[in-house]
Amino acid sequence: MATPDRDEQSRQASVRAKVEHPYLIVKRDFGFTKTRYRGMVKNLNHLHVLFASANWLMRARAVALTG
Repeated sequence: MATPDRDEQSRQASVRAKVEHPYLIVKRDFGFTKTRYRGMVKNLNHLHVLFASANWLMRARAVALTG
């Protein structure tokens, strides 16, 4: 039987994995490992587009896997 602390750690790890996955896609698939300063508005807009694209890509991959 798992201890309450172990269950809590497992839940936290599960949430962390779901939250970190879009960052992996933005960094690996779109090459956003280093950025240059373009101004806060331009950088923020670029990140919004990248994360929207990452959501679209994750959805497309999920649909492709299910058929």
